Amino acid sequence: MTDLPPLEASVLPAGITARFLPDINGLRVHILEAGNPGDPLLLLLHGFPELAYSWRHVMPALAAAGYHVVAPDQRGYGRTTGWVGDFDGDLALYTLPNLVRDAMGVVRATGHDHAAAVVGHDYGASVAAWCALLRGDVFRRMAIMSAPFGGPPAIRDGMAPPPDVHAALAALPRPRKHYQWYYSERRAGPDMENPPQGMHDFLRAYYHHKSADWAENKPFPLKGWVAEELAKMPTYYVMDLGETMPETVAHHMPSPAEVAANRWLTEAEMAVYAAEYSRTGFEGALTCYRCRTTGRYTGLLEVSAGRRIEVPSTFIAGAQDWGIQQNPGALERMATEACSDWRGTHLVEGAGHWVQQEQAAAVVRHLLAFLA
Repeated sequence: MTDLPPLEASVLPAGITARFLPDINGLRVHILEAGNPGDPLLLLLHGFPELAYSWRHVMPALAAAGYHVVAPDQRGYGRTTGWVGDFDGDLALYTLPNLVRDAMGVVRATGHDHAAAVVGHDYGASVAAWCALLRGDVFRRMAIMSAPFGGPPAIRDGMAPPPDVHAALAALPRPRKHYQWYYSERRAGPDMENPPQGMHDFLRAYYHHKSADWAENKPFPLKGWVAEELAKMPTYYVMDLGETMPETVAHHMPSPAEVAANRWLTEAEMAVYAAEYSRTGFEGALTCYRCRTTGRYTGLLEVSAGRRIEVPSTFIAGAQDWGIQQNPGALERMATEACSDWRGTHLVEGAGHWVQQEQAAAVVRHLLAFLA
């Protein structure tokens, strides 16, 4: 893996280049880059199952607006190496504070002492939020997408444990399970690395199912973190108990006509994702979920209990994205409690979970207004 070249120029839009940054917190980090290195830095952090490549539609326009735009393949993903995809490996390497350290290393290695803004999508939104919370001096603004940040966890010393929502989900008349806990099982990586439909079609169905192209994505607020409410979400978040993720999304594979009509994720672009995940598998990426679901590192985050993000902050997501509602109440807490300098929530029509790909022009417009 260490001998891999950067992503080929033939798959990148004009103005984006790829290279490696050596010796970043034990990693050789693969980045995509656009703009003048002397301009203010925008650091873009992708989510799951994505790559730095997921920012390809917005990077040239942000660079043209006067920014040095850098998107790394995060730890566990793509052409970044130095991580080990091992279910029994060291979880501590994937904790949020260590992912913040990775991000700080990228800032320094690209010639900057701070980023004008850190921008994160999906799990990258969690990393971006902790970047801003822990090191607001380095990450001067925060824009997160699709996954609201409701604040650091409260210290639970002396409190009764919460009810077992997972047992309650499994006991429903239609037995269910939460996708993050499935992702934390030993079986999840092999399930997705060897999907019956093949990697390309698995990822195509996964992306379609969570996008605005799937007409049933009509999110609404949930009343609480209880089984009966969580079960109202689509099966890509709250799965049928007996199904794998490849089986789950296979029910919603787009038709050949829908695939041909897709302009935000063409078959050639889909092939990039399929090739990268066929090579790396998913184990490194899934390790981040296990850091959360095991509870082993919750105390590490509770050290920041009660702290607020103090840098200017904003949120952008697709109006058809269930990700904005999957953690009941987080969308509201983000604007009223978790951030002290809130600059607005923007829900983009015609976009589901992959907002920076589905509606790139709207995302660029909101980001530039925020940065101005």
